[in-house]
Amino acid sequence: MTALQVPGVYLAERVERRAPVLPTGVPAFVGFVTTQSYGPVALHRKEDFIGGALGHLSDAIDGFFDNGGAYCYVIGVHSEQDKPVPAASATKLVDALALLRAFDDIDLVAIPDADAVRTADGIDEATFLEVQRRLLGHCMEQGDRIALLDALPGKDAVRLIEDQVKKLSLAGSGPVNAALYHPWIRTTARGNQLVPPCGHVAGIIARTDVLGGVFTAPANIEVLGATDLAADLDAASLGLLNDRGVNCLRAFAARGIRVWGARTLSSAPDWRYLNVRRLVLTLKRWIDLNMSWAAFEPNVPALWARIQRELTHYLQQLWSAGALQGSSSDEAFFVRCDAELNPPEIRESGQVITQIGLAPAVPAEFIVVSVQHRAGTTELL
Repeated sequence: MTALQVPGVYLAERVERRAPVLPTGVPAFVGFVTTQSYGPVALHRKEDFIGGALGHLSDAIDGFFDNGGAYCYVIGVHSEQDKPVPAASATKLVDALALLRAFDDIDLVAIPDADAVRTADGIDEATFLEVQRRLLGHCMEQGDRIALLDALPGKDAVRLIEDQVKKLSLAGSGPVNAALYHPWIRTTARGNQLVPPCGHVAGIIARTDVLGGVFTAPANIEVLGATDLAADLDAASLGLLNDRGVNCLRAFAARGIRVWGARTLSSAPDWRYLNVRRLVLTLKRWIDLNMSWAAFEPNVPALWARIQRELTHYLQQLWSAGALQGSSSDEAFFVRCDAELNPPEIRESGQVITQIGLAPAVPAEFIVVSVQHRAGTTELL
């Protein structure tokens, strides 16, 4: 600014550095089309879809936007013939996932046409499961997105676990970047025809992210546009499926059809809940987006202090918003980046080690109300 000599009001321009925005609840849908293959293309409303869907791709897009989704990506895969789609074409669905690797705003992926390959007896279950395995593998390899899986239609609880959950071959006790939804739904647009729930669920997740945050369980939310379910699950079925990580859809009198579960397919208690897994994946994405400045900086205590300061500030915001447990931030998280974690041999190799600990808030799935009967009165405890 020039020297000020005359009293008055002067305009000083300043360029403010803003933190990059991290979008969440952004899905990519991959499905068959009758046109030439295309994509990924971004859609900001369902009317932007160019059409030509061979199976359930348009159902997923409609369900996403009808349930509060802001924008999504679509890949249309051309099939050499119409229904029934040959098994060889299913390979094109999973091969198309490679086109999504470079997108850092995608955090959900679904293939609503996993059921497109048919046999004389109905859905080719082996191909259906192979498509889902490849989708799950893509999400685990990317490490920043969740696979939204549709249940095999027409299965009761026992058969669904035997024919799908177990055959997905989810070995080990680590995290699983996948959530499975059952049963299929009927919609106002499709009349009596059943459609997979993945698109509607993606919209609910996007809506929940806006209203509560990525750490909020996307459950007990009405599925807009759904008129009926393929199956009315009894208490025994609900308990069995919930225990195996299958998220059920239920119809409630005067409350509509709702998502009644927010679990991943992981068998590990630490990674059981979808909102906890998505919180950790979102933290990873935030670090990738906001901490790239640290590359090539002098690997000295000043760098460690800045890394610790910026991560602490972000985690403090998460704790204040209710994402983390604890009556204080010290109970909710910790960040370490110091000489103990970064001895000379680590520094000489060009590495900076930072340790983060979190105490995520988990959903209250089971609300227990104790009823105590006393002579002449009843008390709720």
